[in-house]
Amino acid sequence: MLNSVFLIAGLGTTEIILILAVVLLMFGGRKIPELMRGLGKGVKEFKDAKDGTDKLR
Repeated sequence: MLNSVFLIAGLGTTEIILILAVVLLMFGGRKIPELMRGLGKGVKEFKDAKDGTDKLR
């Protein structure tokens, strides 16, 4: 599925590597896992809200 997203966007391997390198330079190695964790939590909350599940955490 991820490959199809990149094909639609017209991004090749070189562009993806360049984007990842820029992100690494901007945020640094220590911040990236924290950003991805926050992104994952946001996606999970969105899916829960979309499905109408209300779980207490």
